[in-house]
Amino acid sequence: MSTNPEPAVPRRALLRGAAAAGVLAATGPLTGCALGGGGGGRDSAHGEKSAANPLGVDPAAPLEVVIFNGGLGEEYARNHEVMFQQRHPRAHIRHSATQEIAKTLQPRFVGGDPPDVVNNAGANQIDFNSLVAQGALADLGPLLDAPSLDDPAARVRDTLLPGAVESGTFDGRVLALNYAYTAYGVWYSGRLFADRGWAYPRTWDDMIALCRRIKAAGIAPWAYQGKHPRYLSWPILASAAKLAGPEVLVAIDNLEPNAWKHEAVTAAAEAYRQLVVDRYLLPGSEGMDHVQAQTEWCRGRAAFVSCGSWLENEQRAVTPADFRMTLAPTPSLTTGDRLPFQAVRGTAAESFIVPAKAHNVAGGLEYLRVMLSKAGAADFTRRTSSLTCVRDGAAGVPLTPGLASVTRVLAASGAHTFNFRYGQFYRRLERDLIDAACGEFFAGRLDTAGFTSRCQRAADEIARDDSVKKYRR
Repeated sequence: MSTNPEPAVPRRALLRGAAAAGVLAATGPLTGCALGGGGGGRDSAHGEKSAANPLGVDPAAPLEVVIFNGGLGEEYARNHEVMFQQRHPRAHIRHSATQEIAKTLQPRFVGGDPPDVVNNAGANQIDFNSLVAQGALADLGPLLDAPSLDDPAARVRDTLLPGAVESGTFDGRVLALNYAYTAYGVWYSGRLFADRGWAYPRTWDDMIALCRRIKAAGIAPWAYQGKHPRYLSWPILASAAKLAGPEVLVAIDNLEPNAWKHEAVTAAAEAYRQLVVDRYLLPGSEGMDHVQAQTEWCRGRAAFVSCGSWLENEQRAVTPADFRMTLAPTPSLTTGDRLPFQAVRGTAAESFIVPAKAHNVAGGLEYLRVMLSKAGAADFTRRTSSLTCVRDGAAGVPLTPGLASVTRVLAASGAHTFNFRYGQFYRRLERDLIDAACGEFFAGRLDTAGFTSRCQRAADEIARDDSVKKYRR
């Protein structure tokens, strides 16, 4: 990845965010390292390193954990904290959970008083670009090189699934643990399809033909998260990658000129535009947030929805017992696609970070080591119906229908699994600019050329912005 050694402006960007949240005034005067990087802070708690304590945890030091209370909830974290305390019974743990990670924690980073572990996830997370540019995150290298809790002869990094370390790597340093292994695709109800005699389509032509039958049956073919329409950009990009190869996604991640105008992206967008033209989207979706749209889908008012593998846990409370939630790959656009139908987007996600100026950095790393144990991983999967980045982490855990389908899809995808990271590198690009373009596109106010042009202008805007640190894959 290339670097853009420009620390001052990202700091200003973060401060603008804090001011917008109405919290900056409470943090007091700013220091020279507004996000807690670059030294000058207090000493972090540490104990004597040994074979039993490879990270040098101070056994009496308190530990503060802040969890994003979103689709995965917070109960899994409470159990990880119990596991931590079993190893360090003198440690007092302070737990909190919020959906407003940035609003809650940004002023604490600015003030040099961050928690020891942060689950930086959800729509209101702190922008990684600013955290990385300011050196606000501890290097997770010592954790990855420490012995696994399950096998002292194996390093933690050797117990993780392929891609898990890469997804948290910035400029050659691992700064985030992306814990939940997530597959993205198209979801449907196994019961609905069995009752109607429908088969999941493997090509886009078959998808459109099935949509015609679904609509004739009085059901909307697709629901979408109208207030977060970028959810439908995921199958577009997946289809483009399957058509022309993952290089298409690398070009988008690297902000290359005309990457969004690649003929594969255009072909994929044109295919999904047919959902608009033929009125195959659930009426009213445009005004629904993700939970509302997904709930309508759970109620059987739509047949398909695009989402990641957190969907089953997010919709647990409203999903009928016999729904049989099922994940499938995006259909192939042509019979000559570069990647097979089985290929899916899969990556480690749900970031956990240890702030560089945490009171207890060693304790934070140890907490992550507990999470990466097989016991920690199995409990997470049991409670959230989601996989982790731990190899064989779900062994022995009874799988729900949705999670069972996720494991089948990932196994079938194998070496053809792909990913894109531009939303992680440049949060504003995906969450604001591409999201807005998707909103216009799926509301029918942009045609395909207008959509790809608007996406490209957004990427170009980020590429020209010297205040934004740049990355390359």
